[in-house]
Amino acid sequence: MARIDTVIIGGGQAGLAMSRCLSELGIEHVVLERGKVAQRWRSQSWDSLRLLTPNWMTRLPGFEYDGDDGDGYMSAPELIGFLERYAVSSAAPLVTDTEVQSIERSVNGFRIATNRGIWWAASVVVATGYCDRPAVPAVSRSLSTSVRQMVPTDYRRPEQLAAGGVLVVGASSTGVQLADEIQRSGRQVTLAVGRHTRLPRRYRGHDIFSWLDRLGVLRQSADAVHNIDRSRHQPSLQLVGRPDHSSLDLAVLHDRGVRLVGRVREIDGDRVNLADDLAATTAAADIKMTEILTRIDQFVNTSGVAATPPEHVDRTANLAAGTPRCLNLKGERIDTVIWATGYRRSYPWLRVPTFDFRGEIMHKDGITQVEGLYVLGLNFQRRRNSSFIDGVGDDAWVIANEIARSMVSARVA
Repeated sequence: MARIDTVIIGGGQAGLAMSRCLSELGIEHVVLERGKVAQRWRSQSWDSLRLLTPNWMTRLPGFEYDGDDGDGYMSAPELIGFLERYAVSSAAPLVTDTEVQSIERSVNGFRIATNRGIWWAASVVVATGYCDRPAVPAVSRSLSTSVRQMVPTDYRRPEQLAAGGVLVVGASSTGVQLADEIQRSGRQVTLAVGRHTRLPRRYRGHDIFSWLDRLGVLRQSADAVHNIDRSRHQPSLQLVGRPDHSSLDLAVLHDRGVRLVGRVREIDGDRVNLADDLAATTAAADIKMTEILTRIDQFVNTSGVAATPPEHVDRTANLAAGTPRCLNLKGERIDTVIWATGYRRSYPWLRVPTFDFRGEIMHKDGITQVEGLYVLGLNFQRRRNSSFIDGVGDDAWVIANEIARSMVSARVA
């Protein structure tokens, strides 16, 4: 049993950033991690996965990428190494291989029970991140048992799949990357497309994230958007981080032979009924993309920043013609369904009344309604880049300063 000022749950980018900020403020703390540093990147990444953000955006409090490929994209092993070096440089007080079993309120803070003992802390920061557990729709339960179902965290490489066709459900960054890789392996892929966000990898001579950074899009605050709930559930960009800086979207996939269909509506055994919405969803993505590219063009014209001439980007709305309304998985020899349908958060160990009706932690800028309880690393937590490696540090500083303020108030009281 140990007493400490603050306990941080999670030893990934958010937890380590939080630890660095608390250390600089002289606040005693510990970081509890169920596995090793960056455990989720170790155990839930497919072999070819790379960051979507360029290396120059790999920045955390007091530490940043210092290699010679700033415009490249880190692989999962490279990112794990980066976070390990960060933990060492920060002298983070990590306690690894420690699973949190319960967190409960106590008289002077919180009681944190783990498989390796009990901690008592005045404050707790939940830094387990946004991509906690794959979100699989309930309709999956109606799929025939002869069809193998997978989530992206189970996938490593095409060779682990059956030789038949594959249905990938979801067309955000994960879905399009898996569809592309599996199609290249010689398996026929069908991609069920829902709401998505499309942008080119590079535009006018720069990475798209460079433009979003210059425009201030990534730093947009939660208070500045019209509907924060909708913004927090925006799908990730259809991008891939490759050495050749190539784009990956529905048009590219279509040219490579991937069959595009509408959103999955119902399943009955081997029969998958599809919505007739592919034209609408692709048109909406095209409109949003055009708006952003127009903003970039206007910024170039007014700022004088160096850029190449405007480029034509093909629209994808014309890809919807002739798409089927139903799939017969058995008849089409589709042996595998991969649910690339996003993530959800689950906190069965957090026994504190701080959840909304969906099981999400209620907060304002990471500060919950429960005194001493904080959350870090969620999507659009405080700014649009809150769940990015490049954005979590600013949020960590806000919480660290709030913890320091609370400690001073407690001493005065």
